[in-house]
Amino acid sequence: SSSSSSSSSSLSCDDAINIQFTSGTTGSPKGATLSHRNIVNNANLVAKAQLLTHEDKVCVPVPLYHCFGMVMGNLACLLNGACVVYPSTIFNPQKTLQCVSHHGCTSLYGVPAMFQAELNLDSFDDYDLSTLRTGIMAGSSCPIDTMTRVMHDMHMQQVTIAYGMTETSPVSWQSRVDDEVSLRCSTVGRIHPHVECKIVNQDGGTCAIDESGEVWTRGYLVMKGYYGNEQQTKDTITEDGWVKT
Repeated sequence: SSSSSSSSSSLSCDDAINIQFTSGTTGSPKGATLSHRNIVNNANLVAKAQLLTHEDKVCVPVPLYHCFGMVMGNLACLLNGACVVYPSTIFNPQKTLQCVSHHGCTSLYGVPAMFQAELNLDSFDDYDLSTLRTGIMAGSSCPIDTMTRVMHDMHMQQVTIAYGMTETSPVSWQSRVDDEVSLRCSTVGRIHPHVECKIVNQDGGTCAIDESGEVWTRGYLVMKGYYGNEQQTKDTITEDGWVKT
C-alpha cells in the first residue's frame, strides 16, 4: 500500500530501534539507544561465531529484556533460520534441561552460575543432552572445572565465551568453537569482525604489552548514545567513535 511504501522509504538502518537499559553495574541504569544496524549485525556475528544454521535449535533461558536473550538469542536465530526455544518464564534449571532433551536443542545459553545450577541437579543424568553442540556462556568468568563439565557432561564441545556491554550491542569479543579450554576460561575470546579495540592507559595512550588499562571499542556496534543524557554520552563515546568500557 502507499502508506507502507511511505514508511519503508523513511526508514534508515541507523534509526533507533531499541532503548536497552544497562545493568547498572558501575552506576545507575542508563538507556542505551541502539539502531537497526547495531543489533542486526551484532546478532548475525554472534550466530556466525557459533556456526548456527537453519538446522540448529537454540535453548534461551536468559531474560528477553536483556541483550543476551533479545539480540544474541532471538535475533541471532531469526537471521540464520535457527529455531529458538524458551524453556520457562523465569530461569529454572530442571525445565531448561527438560527443554534441551525434549526438543533436541543444539545450543544453550547462560551465565556460569546457570550452567552450574544445571550440572548440580540431582536429576542431571536423567536428561539426554547428546544433541548439544555449542552455545554461549557470558556475564562472568567461568571456572575451568565448570567449563570442562559443560564441554564433556553436557556435550557442548563448541561452547563459546562472549564479552561485551549493552553500549556495544552487546558483543565485541567472542571465543571460537575450537579454542583451547584454557583460552575460553582465561580470556574473553577474540575481537569480532568489523570491530576495533585498544587498551588505553591513564594518560590516554595505547598500553604496552602486559600493561593494564581500559578497553576501548569502536565500530558499527557502538550505540547512538544514552537516551536523554547527552553529557553522559559525551563522557562515554569519544569524538572519533571510541566507547570507553
